Amino acid sequence: MKNVQQEIDERTRLVGQNKFEMMLFRLGKAGASDQSALYGINVFKIRELLDISSVKITPIAGASPLILGVVNVRGQIIQVIDLPAAVGCVPAEMKILMLTEYAGTTQAFAVENVDDIVRLDWSRVKPAEGVSGGSGTVTSIAHLEGENGEATLAQVLDVEQILRTVNGDGKIKVDASEVGGGVQLPEGAIILAADDSGVARMMIEEGLRAMDLPFVMTKSGKEAWERLQELAAVAEKTGKGIRQSVALVLTDLEMPEMDGFTLTKCIKNDSRLKDIPVVIHSSLSGATNESHVRSAGANGYVAKFNPHKLAEALRSALMAA
Repeated sequence: MKNVQQEIDERTRLVGQNKFEMMLFRLGKAGASDQSALYGINVFKIRELLDISSVKITPIAGASPLILGVVNVRGQIIQVIDLPAAVGCVPAEMKILMLTEYAGTTQAFAVENVDDIVRLDWSRVKPAEGVSGGSGTVTSIAHLEGENGEATLAQVLDVEQILRTVNGDGKIKVDASEVGGGVQLPEGAIILAADDSGVARMMIEEGLRAMDLPFVMTKSGKEAWERLQELAAVAEKTGKGIRQSVALVLTDLEMPEMDGFTLTKCIKNDSRLKDIPVVIHSSLSGATNESHVRSAGANGYVAKFNPHKLAEALRSALMAA
């Protein structure tokens, strides 16, 4: 039987192979459907699973209707979010609390039930453009192999968007005073950014505008890679160095089709692109993830969402390149 360290090591080796493990869970019936919807979350974000009947949830006066209250887990007070309600599902019963970590914060999501852990290649996770009903809570759709080879779909939630909605933080505007001075780029050069979360893209765009940095925003690592290939081909034809077109790549880690680790390694292994500095901006926080980021060849790592720290990381990478 594998011990905990062996399991961690095995999952860690998936990093850089464009693979990950996803926890599958259910939130209940959605809309007119009589089916319990299947959702997924990266295992790296799961800290712990608790039987909801084993903890006491204390309601908080004046809290959002999406917040069930708080729980005390070994001395840490953690907010409990009604995840089915946040995405418009109706559970038969909520049995499990998923304790998760996003951008250095801990929260508990109440869910109907937990199904399984599956190992996937990011190429089997497709963007959910136009299929999220306008709610903005789904970033992508994972294609799973069901019983008898039948395809099963799992929705990957935009937890960053959900957390902002639940906590009532509608602030998107980033003031120039939060980010400090800008950095002069070569004329015509841009920052190429990639993130699958709508709210993350808005935050990044605001931060880059506050720094007065021109940018192109993409929604996945694959889209960013394809754009880089196009720009590299144009640079070769015109006899210009790629840095005159792309000053820096800013990328999320978890994205459909191609993750940020793979995008970084592709850039650093391409003789035309290897000199472009790469900064990774992720809600996957912790020393282990930062170590993997460095091993992939990234020039910087910053946890979401702090405009000041993001600006510092960009400034540092640009000035060092």
